Amino acid sequence: MRTRTLLTLAGTVAAFTLPLAGPASAADGAVLTTGSVGGTAVAAGEVLTAPLASGTAATFYSSATGTSGISCTSSQFTATVTDNPSAPGTATESVSAHTFNAASCTTNVVGVLGVTSITVNNLPYSSAVGSDGSVTVTPAAGSTIQTTVVLRTLLGSINCVYQAPSLAGTASNADNTINFAAAQFTKVSGSSLCFANGYFTAKYAPVTSSGEAVYVN
Repeated sequence: MRTRTLLTLAGTVAAFTLPLAGPASAADGAVLTTGSVGGTAVAAGEVLTAPLASGTAATFYSSATGTSGISCTSSQFTATVTDNPSAPGTATESVSAHTFNAASCTTNVVGVLGVTSITVNNLPYSSAVGSDGSVTVTPAAGSTIQTTVVLRTLLGSINCVYQAPSLAGTASNADNTINFAAAQFTKVSGSSLCFANGYFTAKYAPVTSSGEAVYVN
């Protein structure tokens, strides 16, 4: 199995760089900081990454409260900070990649033997992170957030394509996480084995840049 880019979904993102030692600059007090709350401001152009939180799985289920669908234990997102204003405010990022290792994915959908790939289409996406911890992921104008899931069946491979106008998540300083809870996608093409709606849930932690934890202020 090959690691393929996936959604996101989903995903959101930020990143930073550490300045030379010295007194706090006017950039301190930004929405996104590293090291601590109110720490070093994240610079525009820096890259942020985060894997799935240890011991968790990213799931793509057929209902918001059910357990039928796909579960993956290896995933990571990558994004670049495009603006990081003073807090309170909203930082913006460009989500350039969101990967899932298909070898880590399992499925319990009747008639499906396994997962070949999950690919996030139409990247990059824009992400906005507010001082209140809100995270909103949106596609480029005229585009849509889209995920293509390729499944193996007894009759061969099938492609299931899902779309969403945007995704909403939350950021937490308690464990430096980005969370998505039952973010809804709608099937736009695929066989009857593709469920009509997909609900994406994942917890990414810790969100870091060069080993430094990221905080929202």
